[in-house]
Parts: sequence; C-alpha cells; structure tokens
Amino acid sequence: MNKILINFAHPAKTHSTINKELRHAIENLEGVTVNDLYANYPDFLIDVKREQMLCQTHDVIIFQHPFYWYSTPPLMKEWLDLVLEYDWAYGVNGKALKGKLFLQAITAGGSDNTYQQDGANHFTIRELTSPYRATANLCNMEWLPPFTVFGIHRGLPKEEISVHAENYRKMVIALRDGTLDIEKAKEAQYLNDNLPSMIGGK
Repeated sequence: MNKILINFAHPAKTHSTINKELRHAIENLEGVTVNDLYANYPDFLIDVKREQMLCQTHDVIIFQHPFYWYSTPPLMKEWLDLVLEYDWAYGVNGKALKGKLFLQAITAGGSDNTYQQDGANHFTIRELTSPYRATANLCNMEWLPPFTVFGIHRGLPKEEISVHAENYRKMVIALRDGTLDIEKAKEAQYLNDNLPSMIGGK
C-alpha cells in the first residue's frame, strides 16, 4: 500500500465549499496524511525538516490548492522554495524524492473552455502548470496531470460537487492501492478525465 501525503493550502478554506468537500472525501482514508499548511504555519515559518520527513515517509505527494493567479497560494510557493533543498530534492546528491509520484489537485474559477489557446486565459492548464512538471522532473519524481475542478466562480451545484469529491476519493484510493494505470494517466489532460478507464477495470 502506498502512503499518500496531501499538502493542502488554502488561505480562506472556510469559504471554499469545493475544497472542503474534496478534503472531507479523503482525510479519513487509511494511509492518507493531510498536511494543512496554513493551519500548521500561520506565520509562514515552515519547519523544513518536518516537511522533508513527511515527504520521505510517503510515496505519493499531492498538492491540493486553488489556482491563484495561474499558480499556487503563497504559502505553497514558500514550501516549494524552502523544502526542496539542493542536495536533498535535487542536485548531485539530491535523491530523497526519486521515484515518488507528484500531482496537483486544483480548483479553478473559470470554466474549462477559458483555459484554451482561444479562450479567455489563452493558455491551457497543462501549459500553466508546466513549472510544477519541471519541478517534478528536476526532483526525479514521476509527474501526473492535475486533478482539476473548473467553474468555481459560477458556483457549482451540490450534486456536481459530490461527483468531484467522490472522484477525488476514488483517485486517491487507486493511487494508494496501486490500481491506477500510471502510464495511461500520464497521457490524460486531467487526471479526472475518464477516471474509471484508468483504474484497473473498476
């Protein structure tokens, strides 16, 4: 069984129904650790050794966050800047994360069609998240496309939120149990695209 670390970052989590539901769907699963960065580090003073230990003792690292200005909330960027040290995460001797899976779980305000070359944002989610793919590559991690929920600003119906939460739960369980077809998942635009086809016939 793989151990899953979810680095959760939302500076206004009480206002985010979708992030609350996604988190609620997975936080009590066996083998899953939810690391709430804003709860643990309200002063932004990150305990680098604690975070590195968490990374080393888990097999899959998920970064769950809202898509703020085409990127992450500031504390998650601070986490990346401080925790992924040279000669630990990358560099000649930096092999601590080698072979671990890396992915983002993103909630975005705009709809999917706004994240296209001819859409309002002019770039796709895969293009906009390419720095994270490069980070995973530098750290010798296996990158997977993001689990993405769109249209938050228009307000999602309760039923749709429930579907996303259930899909998130299924994806995390599949990653934990090793039943997700990793090679097939890498080819998807989003990890929640046609998820059943990626999960070992389930």
